[in-house]
Amino acid sequence: MKMNNIRTIKGGVNLKGKVKVPGDKSISHRALIIGSIAKGETTIEGFLHSEDPLSTADCLRKLGVKIPEIKKNEPFRISGLGLNGFKEPKEILNCGNSGTTMRLLMGLLAGQEGKNFILNGDISLNERPMGRVGKPLSLMGGKIYGRERGNKAPISIDGNKLKGCVIGTPVASAQVKSAILLAGLKASGTTSVIEPASSRDHTERMLKAFGADISIRGELGRNVVIKSGGNLIGQRILIPGDISSASFWMIAASIVPNSEILIQNVGLNPTRTGILNVMDSMGCDYEILDKSTIAGEPIGSIKVKTSNNLRSFTIEGDILPKLIDEIPILTVAACFCNGVSEIKDAQELRVKETDRLKVMARQLQKFGAEITEKEDGLIINGQSKFHSAEVDSETDHRVAMSLAIASLLAKGTSKIMRSDAASVSYPTFWEELAQLTN
Repeated sequence: MKMNNIRTIKGGVNLKGKVKVPGDKSISHRALIIGSIAKGETTIEGFLHSEDPLSTADCLRKLGVKIPEIKKNEPFRISGLGLNGFKEPKEILNCGNSGTTMRLLMGLLAGQEGKNFILNGDISLNERPMGRVGKPLSLMGGKIYGRERGNKAPISIDGNKLKGCVIGTPVASAQVKSAILLAGLKASGTTSVIEPASSRDHTERMLKAFGADISIRGELGRNVVIKSGGNLIGQRILIPGDISSASFWMIAASIVPNSEILIQNVGLNPTRTGILNVMDSMGCDYEILDKSTIAGEPIGSIKVKTSNNLRSFTIEGDILPKLIDEIPILTVAACFCNGVSEIKDAQELRVKETDRLKVMARQLQKFGAEITEKEDGLIINGQSKFHSAEVDSETDHRVAMSLAIASLLAKGTSKIMRSDAASVSYPTFWEELAQLTN
């Protein structure tokens, strides 16, 4: 991916119009993976045509799944192989920059007896922690090896007979939970995952829609139990727009003067709508229209208008897993609220595509923001007056888009280096920004 490209953004404009954000990234990955182990055909519509989910498609093809060439905005069908149909690949499975691809495949492949798999990624992915998935899978009988005692890719998996067990995870992570549940489909008996706080539940909802024997127990749904032995049956899936991508427009319309945006068909899964809770506490002006449910996922459209006098906010504790990807854009929002906002308990952001806490603080300070970095978060002084600046995405997609919205509030014209990073999750972001500001 070439990332030397520079974009200039003029401050002082407003945002008006309608926008459809790309399909939900988390659900796009899962539609491919669960469709590939179901029996019969799965039709997928609204798929996010971007690098990470395309890495998942590429790996599944190498495992023998028939997935056609995926074209932008075109529905497609995949023929599932059932739970035992994967073939041993002749080459390394390249997960690109996608942590979701690598972690979910680890769970999917651990129980494929007698077959060997090697997972690799780009430089950044090969430095991300994989032991958090490898360790629980080992408890189930998985044979998983990697650099630094199994914590870093390349990862090698010797498919083995798995046994169901009860696993408590140290962090609330949808990727870790999903990997264990996918392994549980091939394990003997029952597999139970208990999390410290509830994380996103896209995998559970989709497995249930495909016919898996799965139940959610315990307070706040933190205990998920799956029974092996059933068959999954192919489904029609409409993937909703990603609320994490929508959050850039939701915050932009709230803080950029004289703006109004309607974002159509957004996923409103309650494990993902933490952004709406924060917008409520800020006093944002929004409403939700046209609600419905498809393949277990709630969907609706969100209309947002500019609010004056936004209140500062604190983000901490159990809400973090519900808005981990929105922290960069909420950091921008905090600069334009009254008073001091604080983000706590967000250590997880230091092991994302970049150290997002450090990068957001470093880049927003160039506009004149007052931000103090702490070990687990940020303290942000509101009522900033931004001046134009030359900033850098540091190759992180969510940082690139957050800096674009920040530039709209800066006096003068700003430059964003390596702006192409946005294409990881939102390939049409820059075109849509241009349309909304015209």
